[in-house]
Amino acid sequence: MEYSNPEIPEGINTSKGHPLKEFIWLTSGVLASIFAVILLLVVFVDALTSYIPFSVEKEIPLPEFEVGITEGPLPEYLQSLADRIIEVEGLPDEMDITVHYVGDGTVNAFATLAGHVFLFRGLLEKLPNENALVMLMAHEIAHVKHRHPIKSLGRGLIAGLALSVISTTAGDAVISNFLGEAGYLTILKYSREMESEADETAIKALQSIYGHLAGAEDLFKAFQDEKVGLEPPEFFSTHPLTDDRIAEMRNAAEKYAQDNKVTPLPSEFKTWLLTDEK
Repeated sequence: MEYSNPEIPEGINTSKGHPLKEFIWLTSGVLASIFAVILLLVVFVDALTSYIPFSVEKEIPLPEFEVGITEGPLPEYLQSLADRIIEVEGLPDEMDITVHYVGDGTVNAFATLAGHVFLFRGLLEKLPNENALVMLMAHEIAHVKHRHPIKSLGRGLIAGLALSVISTTAGDAVISNFLGEAGYLTILKYSREMESEADETAIKALQSIYGHLAGAEDLFKAFQDEKVGLEPPEFFSTHPLTDDRIAEMRNAAEKYAQDNKVTPLPSEFKTWLLTDEK
């Protein structure tokens, strides 16, 4: 038998493609898979949190941050409006709404877990009538009704866990932020779908209370005036565009009888704002 030692062709153990290109494709595939899993988990979490009893949500420990003012003429007036909104929006009996007034110049308002609604002086000062105030409060209370706070919390934790797969440090940072004092307030940047749902519920509430939608547009104009350059105020960071929301208010108003008579705020309202500022 004759022995031969043929020369091995060059590149027999290497890929024809560029290694960097293959790495990019592999990384993209992994990231796409993670993204798909996150979407599935978000859908699952949204469905699951809808069935969490509100009583359980109340048991979630709140961070120790300034809770605002809940007693006095102004908080009592705000709470009385909240009670009217609760009735027309049809919140379940176990869904308690507690209104907190924060004497800060920030133009903002938000709803948190367990039915806590925070209203800032900076925003209340810009509202020209009670109708705009009710539209604002009805919007925030609608977030509670539709369980948006607990859903947002669930989505945030899912995002943190997903990031942990890629980077333990990044994932832990996100989770810690969501569970920390500052993070508790920032988790409530709802999706545009949530904001639109809250708008729709608030419009119906305003119509039920006053018989028309006059004043609703004033709320969005107050935020529109806060725009600086191309950067929207914090309240609109995840909200639909202000112009679009104003257009929606006008379109909705056409469906109802409009007498254009808004209800004025109490004559002591501005005095209350300054008196209760802390």
